[in-house]
Amino acid sequence: MYEVRFHGRGGQGSVMASGMLAAAMVEEGKYAVSIPSFGFERRGAPVVSFLRMSDREIRQLTNIYQPDCIVCVDPTLTKSVDIFAGMKAGGTLIQATHRPLAELALPECVSTVGLLDAVKIALEIFKRPITNTLMLGAFAKTTGVVSLDSLKRALEDSDFRDAGLAQNMTALERGYAEVAVHQIERRAAA
Repeated sequence: MYEVRFHGRGGQGSVMASGMLAAAMVEEGKYAVSIPSFGFERRGAPVVSFLRMSDREIRQLTNIYQPDCIVCVDPTLTKSVDIFAGMKAGGTLIQATHRPLAELALPECVSTVGLLDAVKIALEIFKRPITNTLMLGAFAKTTGVVSLDSLKRALEDSDFRDAGLAQNMTALERGYAEVAVHQIERRAAA
């Protein structure tokens, strides 16, 4: 089982991204379940959403406390939320940020990092800092667990309130094309 935890703020589409990723996994013949978590349901408040995917039926519908992958769609969230809590060793981080890898404080458990200046790109495409679709493209390229084509088909089947299908397809493709993927080598202590 592969477990993903999405971190964002209300109104950025973290919950919607998790659902679209689940639909893409089902498109590929996998089992997937998206589990939203709602606390304070207001725009700008920290939100989290969970996704499990597997080759076998999934019966566990609880929150994810030890994710394989963390997708953070908001570059400011790490200042107020410990997004790395419980992350498995060898984990993957996909982060919306304009900062280079050398400027990020990453825990030892992170071994793969996908960085995308998603806010800048979102402002170009949508004229608003809505980064969820961009981050799905970044997820596909960074992890390789879902294809870009499956994500495109999931987008085609989704409803959009604030942006059209063409804009979201562009965002998905740019997220995939522009993410910078880094492998972090950790040296064992002597």
